[in-house]
Amino acid sequence: MAEVFSIENLLTLAMLVMLQAVLGFDNLLYIALESKRVAPAEQARVRRIGIIVALVLRIVLLFAIIQAIEYFQLPFFEMKFVGYVTASFNVHAFVVLVGGIFIIYTAMKEIFHLLSQEHLEDAGDTSKLRSVAVAITWIVIMNVVFSFDSILSAMALTKVFWVMATAIVISGILMLMLADHVAEFLKKNRMYEVLGLFILFIVGIMLVSEGGHLAHLTFFGYPVEAMSKTTFYFVLGILVVSDIVQSGYQKRLDKERKRGLLD
Repeated sequence: MAEVFSIENLLTLAMLVMLQAVLGFDNLLYIALESKRVAPAEQARVRRIGIIVALVLRIVLLFAIIQAIEYFQLPFFEMKFVGYVTASFNVHAFVVLVGGIFIIYTAMKEIFHLLSQEHLEDAGDTSKLRSVAVAITWIVIMNVVFSFDSILSAMALTKVFWVMATAIVISGILMLMLADHVAEFLKKNRMYEVLGLFILFIVGIMLVSEGGHLAHLTFFGYPVEAMSKTTFYFVLGILVVSDIVQSGYQKRLDKERKRGLLD
């Protein structure tokens, strides 16, 4: 028992909780955006059920990966068009790559929808809302995609199952606590919804590059390189800062216009 609650395990647990919290940001953002597609009265319930089901599946996935890590890394499909495209896909690479492509598609579709005239006309139209079951299903599926990186990162720090499982549970509880706040913030500050979609778009690019790298994907002899986490967070920081500056400048212009009209 003393070994289980050793200083090393407790310090590793603290590191993993912080890691899960950082890696869980993009997942939380997707959950907030996805829950908007159901009726307003059901949105909070969709977020709660989606996170709880996804949390249980993440524990199951953790156990499965630990038991069959080598099988997740074995190639099951290869492409060899020498001089054009080559790749060797395993389960890990395939899930990350497909998940990234889907996130890019979702983000771009929502961005174009925001820019369209139909977005304003359909604002009160409930006929185009998704069902609760469909929204929860997509939240769970995308959580599995995000889980691969967080679980493999956890396995790089420790081999103790309870430490990894506890970190996942704590991060899930934090997501439950924060999900409504993130969704409410986006609802009250619609201008940041566009920022969130572009962040999601960059997340998709990062996953596609990582999946391509894991699959040893090459185009015309040039290998696909994974976007580093440092680059991702640097771009994320630039996006947030530029959006804050733009918002402040826009507010200042609005005040100047109102002052000009009053004068």
